[in-house]
Amino acid sequence: MIWTALTVVYLVWGSTYLAIQVTVDTVPPLLSAAARFSAAAVVLAVIIRVRRGAGALRVDRRQLAGAALVGVLLLTGGNGLVVLAESGPSGVAVPSGIAALLVAGVPLLVVLLRMTTGDRPGLLSLLGVGVGLLGLVLLVLPSDGPGVVPVTGALTVTGGAASWALGSFLSGRIGMPADPFVATVYEMFAGAAALALLATLRGEPARFDPAAVSARSWLALGYLVLAGSLVAFTAYVWLLHHAPVSLAATYAYVNPAVAVALGALLAGEPVTARVLAGGAVIVVGVALVVATERPGRATQRRRRDHRRR
Repeated sequence: MIWTALTVVYLVWGSTYLAIQVTVDTVPPLLSAAARFSAAAVVLAVIIRVRRGAGALRVDRRQLAGAALVGVLLLTGGNGLVVLAESGPSGVAVPSGIAALLVAGVPLLVVLLRMTTGDRPGLLSLLGVGVGLLGLVLLVLPSDGPGVVPVTGALTVTGGAASWALGSFLSGRIGMPADPFVATVYEMFAGAAALALLATLRGEPARFDPAAVSARSWLALGYLVLAGSLVAFTAYVWLLHHAPVSLAATYAYVNPAVAVALGALLAGEPVTARVLAGGAVIVVGVALVVATERPGRATQRRRRDHRRR
């Protein structure tokens, strides 16, 4: 189940870079994100209610507050800031490749957050983070050298990555609904509500004209709702409940590779020798992190630490 969830997150979220770009061509960015997560939350809530009954969605105030906080950090901060950065006007928007590189700092930030609590990640885990980031540099940077990245946009993406890392880190340390699928419902509702509020403050609803939305954007938004949110985000939340957070965060290494592959297949982007080399280095980085953070070893390490205490 863990490997299935990881594969879903690796592949589906890698494809969302392209889907987001197509969506925001004719749909305001934060409004599209709010619609994406609210629709996915409604569908998942209906499924849970039909299959398990209304009682399955009941949570106490502490669990609701925890899910809402994580949802705002993951979706409003993490996803919303990246969507904003990638949808800016010409000269301000962050290229998707550079955004992927900046978001790839999530595993590193998670490891640093773990260290603030006294946790000591293994040397191979730290080495894997470094190797993964090196691979992303080889993979994403333009062949003629680094491009000019707008400072505001870069800081926006970095803030989104930090928000996502914090949400992932806190999800296992605060009161949350025991069922990861129920937790997903409330996280997406909270994130969508905050995104809708920010979209309103930015005046996006007044600029939105449904008749002006292209068919491609509607299809891309539908894909983001069903695959990107309902399937992949639910799989990620499940991973946060059943696997080490450092293992779950390795998606940040693989997603850019998937995005590059889709660019080559769908947009005719060339796959150079450096792209192949960067992909290979990323795989090595992921392998190092997985080797030290896979559930079996993580459980054994916690047991050893417990015995020492």
